[in-house]
Amino acid sequence: MIPQILQDFMLECWSVLCEAAPFVLFGFFVAGLLKALLPDTWLSRHLGGRGPLSVLKAALIGVPLPLCSCGVVPTALGLRRQGAGPGATTAFMISTPETGVDSLAITWAMIDPMMTVLRPVSAFLTATVAGLAANLLPVRMVPAISAGSAAAGGCCGGSCGTAACGVADFSHVRPGLFQRLRGGLGDAFGEMLADVGGWLLIGILVAGAISLLVPPDFFLGVLGGEFTSMLAMLLVGIPMYVCASSSTPIAASLILKGLSPGAALVFLLSGPATNATTITVMTRSFGPAITAVYVASIAVCSLFFGFLANRIYTALGFDLHAVLGAVTETLPHWVGVVSALLLLALIFRAFFEQRRRGHGHATGLAAQG
Repeated sequence: MIPQILQDFMLECWSVLCEAAPFVLFGFFVAGLLKALLPDTWLSRHLGGRGPLSVLKAALIGVPLPLCSCGVVPTALGLRRQGAGPGATTAFMISTPETGVDSLAITWAMIDPMMTVLRPVSAFLTATVAGLAANLLPVRMVPAISAGSAAAGGCCGGSCGTAACGVADFSHVRPGLFQRLRGGLGDAFGEMLADVGGWLLIGILVAGAISLLVPPDFFLGVLGGEFTSMLAMLLVGIPMYVCASSSTPIAASLILKGLSPGAALVFLLSGPATNATTITVMTRSFGPAITAVYVASIAVCSLFFGFLANRIYTALGFDLHAVLGAVTETLPHWVGVVSALLLLALIFRAFFEQRRRGHGHATGLAAQG
């Protein structure tokens, strides 16, 4: 019995991985291009001041960037010190982890085009609301702590490099296009993938377990109420660490078990946006007032857009459960298999390279001591 369950579980996980892998690779490729082509100083130049325009820019800029909720904190600290306003910083910290080019590609593949549109639009509007509210608060100077120490308190545990955590070096001279492309793609499939890849695999394992163990009508029975299911997803999502990419296969599996599109959107917004560690670091770095605005905006807007999503799907007569239940391969099977093997190889390569650099750094410090 147990070997058969284990075999079924591994097959479910492999199926999810093959479906998502081509789009994950494409998403990280685009992320590398963005890192290579977007000047570091461009962010701080456009996010200064306390006006609504800077908030709108920050919310919009954050949508395609693939940073997790912990990785975005040191980036926000750097932007704040470079002159970004409190509203723009708050907006950037919400829209960036809630979505990204990698997670949008997976959303298209594993859920549907409608959710692919609703997710970034909801993230943008949530970030805008939070940013405008933060601008109404008294100005608080950012404490004189390094971005690295902020990252050490976050989910990365201080082990990830600056590229993985999103800490930009604003002082270096900008190299040529070829060097930037090489560096951007190297970071995307190196430190960035090392930071996200493990969580993506965990998300796939969770999705496989949900597909195998959760009854098909679970959310129609136990959590059948619209508000009940949304509140449950919110209470799970806010303290839990799950990146935007890894949350997508989990949400797709939950939808197949009867979860409403709105409740799935609540999880897709609240899960990646924050976690218990990020809240702690934010309270120390930005103060309790902005942290309260940050969490409250995520909670209220997630529920609002969840209700709105259900109304949109109902008005259009679109049954997401039927679509996912009858979904066919979007790409040839061999493409998924090759992409899955390539993705696994890149994740393990990035992970071991990160560990090797961390070990080398620790050895160097020990030698100096």
